[in-house]
Amino acid sequence: MSKRDLYEVLGVDRSASAAELKSAYRQLAKKYHPDVNPGDAEAERQFKEISHAYDTLKDDQSRAAYDQFGHAAFEGGGSGGGQGGGFGGFGNFGDFGSMGDIFEEFFGGRRGGGGRARQQRGSDLRTDVHISLEEAFSGVERQIKLNRNAPCGTCDGSGAKPGTSLKTCGTCHGHGKVRAQQGFFMVERPCHVCQGAGQIVETPCDDCKGRGHIAQSRTLSVAIPAGVEDGTRIRLSGEGDAGGRGATAGDLYVFVGVEPHPVLQRDGADLFCQLPVTLTQAALGCSVEIPLLNGKRVKLNVPKGAQPGQQFRLREKGMPVLRSRAHGDLYIQLAVEMPAKLSREQEKLLKQFADISGEDTFPQAARFRKQTGAK
Repeated sequence: MSKRDLYEVLGVDRSASAAELKSAYRQLAKKYHPDVNPGDAEAERQFKEISHAYDTLKDDQSRAAYDQFGHAAFEGGGSGGGQGGGFGGFGNFGDFGSMGDIFEEFFGGRRGGGGRARQQRGSDLRTDVHISLEEAFSGVERQIKLNRNAPCGTCDGSGAKPGTSLKTCGTCHGHGKVRAQQGFFMVERPCHVCQGAGQIVETPCDDCKGRGHIAQSRTLSVAIPAGVEDGTRIRLSGEGDAGGRGATAGDLYVFVGVEPHPVLQRDGADLFCQLPVTLTQAALGCSVEIPLLNGKRVKLNVPKGAQPGQQFRLREKGMPVLRSRAHGDLYIQLAVEMPAKLSREQEKLLKQFADISGEDTFPQAARFRKQTGAK
């Protein structure tokens, strides 16, 4: 029976890179491995076939020979993968090395191996700070009171009483993890004796009771930069809880809340303000001072005949852009206020004004009457 093309076995093109070959093999090995398919003769056959294909093609020299002569390149002289011409048995796992490697790749785990256990990193902490829009404009420094777990100064975070040392865990032999067989799967868990540390405290420190950390209350100074927006997160590296027995400390995340402003509304770096002006100010024109967030004032000239909703743009009078010298703009929208209460003299004057007003005085009203036929 003719042998299948090795590239076809792996499901890749003949131009496939080494990485593509490796990826294709890993996916097929997970699918057809005998431990995953117990008693399935066809899966066993396919696993042998893909193992042989990958062993041949992963080596540059044997791949070049196969590309030139096909299967004939290895007949009578041993296969390119060094497996004696036949398909590899179950002891051959190609690039994985063992079934444990396959399942580690499959589940995304780590092997204990012969390395030391990695201590658990400290927990991250969160605190909230609320500032005004003025403080967001200029930037501000705030003092934060924080309760956290800090490294024990007596034992330097080891958990062991000064003058004593840690003992290698006899259960996991310092790996921090133990393995247990569950059916066809090898499951790896943190060691229940040392809690994944790989070492045991025989004589605990009197101050921290072997934990390696103690409760601490401290005050931190946090610089909040100009231009921060509501919900901005500031990360203070290493200011979280202490890690287990000298491991890296967690981080502190400061979430900034910017309080609403009574007059200004914010959109990114731009500010929006509704400016109320009287009927006479809008009609005759006026000059209005606009207070800015930096404490200064800027003069806005409202032209004669200004209309409700008319908008003015004051360039670079908005919020600073975070970590930049640029500023947004300030947009002023006119809100023309009508008289709420009139005296008899004011009514008389307004009636006189109405009598002498023509279409040019109120062009929009005149246009509406023409379009609708209203009087």
